[in-house]
This record gives sequence, C-alpha cells and structure tokens, in this order.
Amino acid sequence: MLKRDHLYPKAPILGMRANSGQFMQQLVQVFFVGMTIGLQRNVLPALAEDEFGLASGSLIYFMTFIASFGFVKGAMNFVAGSLSERLGRRPVLLLGWLFAIPIPFLIYYSQSWTWIVLTNLLLGVNQGFAWSMTVTSKMDITKPDERGLATGFNEFSGYVGVAIAGILTGYLASWYDPRTTLLIFGLAIVLLALLSAYLFAAETRLWAQAEAKELSDKAGLGPDAGPRSIYADPGAQSVFAFVSYGHRTLSALSQAGLVEKFADALVWGFFPLFLAGQGLNLKEIGWIVGTYGLMWGVNQLWTGYLSDSWGRKWLIFAGMLFCAFGVAIFPRLEGVVMWSLAAAITGFGMALLYPTLIAAVGDIAPPSCRGSILGVYRFWRDTGYGIGALLIGAVADFSGAIEISFYVVAVALVVSAGWLAIFAEETLPAKRPVRHNP
Repeated sequence: MLKRDHLYPKAPILGMRANSGQFMQQLVQVFFVGMTIGLQRNVLPALAEDEFGLASGSLIYFMTFIASFGFVKGAMNFVAGSLSERLGRRPVLLLGWLFAIPIPFLIYYSQSWTWIVLTNLLLGVNQGFAWSMTVTSKMDITKPDERGLATGFNEFSGYVGVAIAGILTGYLASWYDPRTTLLIFGLAIVLLALLSAYLFAAETRLWAQAEAKELSDKAGLGPDAGPRSIYADPGAQSVFAFVSYGHRTLSALSQAGLVEKFADALVWGFFPLFLAGQGLNLKEIGWIVGTYGLMWGVNQLWTGYLSDSWGRKWLIFAGMLFCAFGVAIFPRLEGVVMWSLAAAITGFGMALLYPTLIAAVGDIAPPSCRGSILGVYRFWRDTGYGIGALLIGAVADFSGAIEISFYVVAVALVVSAGWLAIFAEETLPAKRPVRHNP
C-alpha cells in the first residue's frame, strides 16, 4: 500500500500551530469516539426494564454493562499503550474503529441485558484503542507547555460528542423505534470515523521519536524522580510497576483518575435510572445528562489552558470536590432545572480535573515510553468504571435505596482528593520542584 507523505512526515516539528491540520483531525476522531459512547448513555439505561426485561431490584446486574465496559477499556488502554510503541498510533486507532462496527448491530438484535453487557466489551476495546490514541497523538505533536491546552481540546471534543449523542438519541428514540435509532445513528458514526481515520490520521509516533532524540538521558522525570531503569527497560511490566506504585505522584494521579470514574459511572447508569423513576421522559433525561456532558466538554477549552499557567495539582483537587458536591446534592433536589444544575456542577468538576490529570501524566512521561505510561494511567482510570459500577450497584441493592450510592461516591471523591493533596507534587514543568537523578 502506497504511503501518503502527509501521514508519514520525514521532519516532524512540535507545536499545535505547526501541526494544526493533524491536530484538527485528531479532534474529529475523538468527537466520533465520544459520540460512540454517548449514543447509549441516555436511551439504554432508561429502557433497561421495559426493553430488556431487567428486574427493577437487580441494580448490580444492571450496572454490569458499565462494569464490563470499564474493565475491558482499562485493560485495552494498557494494551493500546504498549502496541502504540511497537506498531504506531495510527494502526491502533484504525483497529479500535474496526472493533466498533458490530456494536450497533448487537444493540439492535439484543435479546436480553446480557447481550448489552457483552456488547459493551467491544465498546471497551473501541474506546481503549481509539480514545487512547487521540490523547497520545496530541501529546506527541504538541510542545510541553501546550499539553494542558491540547488535552483540554481533546476532552472537550470527546465529551461534547458524548453530550450531543445523548441529547440526539433521546429525541430520536422518542420519535422512532429506540433500537432502530441506535442502529442507524451508531453505524453512521463508526463508518465515518473509520473512513476519516484511514484517509487523514497521521502516524504521530514519528514526532515522539524526534523529540526523544533531542532529550538528554540526564533529563529527570519530574516530581519524585523514579529509578533510571525506566529508561533502560521501558517494557510493559516495568512501566506498569513504575506508574502504579514506583512513582509517588503518578500513583496519586492514577488513583484520582480511578475514583473520578465512580462519578461518571453514576451519571451514566444511575442518573437516567433515578430520573426515570421520578417520571421524566427520554427527552428530559437526555437534556439533564447532556448538561453534565456539555459542562464537562465546553469548560475543558479553558481549564486545560489554565493548568498550563496555574499548575495541575490544585485544579485536580478542586475538580474532585466540585464532583463530590454535585453528586451529593443531586438526589436531594427536585425538578428539571435543579437536577440540571447539579449535573452542571458535576460536569464542571470533571472539566477541572479531567484534562489536567492527563496533562500531569504527560508532564512526567518521557517521550521514549509516553504511550505506555499514558496507557497504564488510563488503565487505572477506566478500571474505575468497573469498580465504581459494581460498588454503587451493590450499595443500592444492599441498602434498598438508589440515593445512598450518590453519597458513597461523594465520600470516595473527597477521600481521593485528600490522597492527591498529600502525596502528589506539582508536575507543570515551570512550577514543579527540581529533582536530580542519582
């Protein structure tokens, strides 16, 4: 197959402006990735009992569709990071979209909730491969002092896609057959994304390789500089251990990423369920859940940029507290306006912490194993979907009150914020402590 020069540049240059075309293409890709997950964030949870025969008292079973997604996506983030170092970013992105093709058909032909759980295994692979590569690619092509802005744009595009898909499917499913809506809508998104990725997405590992050549082996890893063996042995096992427990700040960032997914799992599964129980229709639920996604997505345009000047740590800390407050007050409110306000507060908290966490990891990760380090962080972060979904489902079943799960998530977010405050150091290059490797 003939290689196109714009996809395989011989002299890559770092910077958002220098790579504006490719940067925009990656924004388009993550928008499609967001829409792929957003198409089921509103309709499926609200129709779980009527369409799929799910018993009203089986909340932990209900949440297995999110748990299956989270555990697989977390694992695929790790796999994608390792594969991207060997095969490149572009092949992994394309592979992610190929895994997404069966998803709309499986939803359409589902006979029970077990089918949805199995469908979300494929969704986890798609998200783990495709979304991971949009993040890694932006890290590859941007300068160090642009990483917060770059991740802000990336997550803005992705979660605006989530929100728009949730709102649109809410309307379409109320006008037409819900399954047909998800089939046509989902298939159109996946095919458009695959085609645009094949034609226009470049291999950005070339930028990372060029950057690595310019850096001295004496360069530190930032806060709590870890063992230099990470340079000598950047294998999957070494990188996993380094990020998970070998580097205090990376470990603190990883646990924060894991726990913040408790809130997102709650919004995905229990917000629609709770609101449907209050008598709201699909359009009203779509707008409330969409408000969360829009606040999350749009505000990342400036929160990522802000972290490039103010620093990462305390924006993440503040975001965790906003999320905790938003989910804690949600079940105590009444009316579409007040529920939308609580959803907006939660979304704003996510906007503060989400791109900032990724940028913080990117600050520390050396370009020689950037994809792998980001993959491990994203493994722990998205495993939070699985742990959080099972936890809040079990709490709701055990207590007999879905509202208790909201409070449990709020407490977990506050505890996680405390861990971050104590053990993480600032990672922004201009503000972090100077460390010297032995």
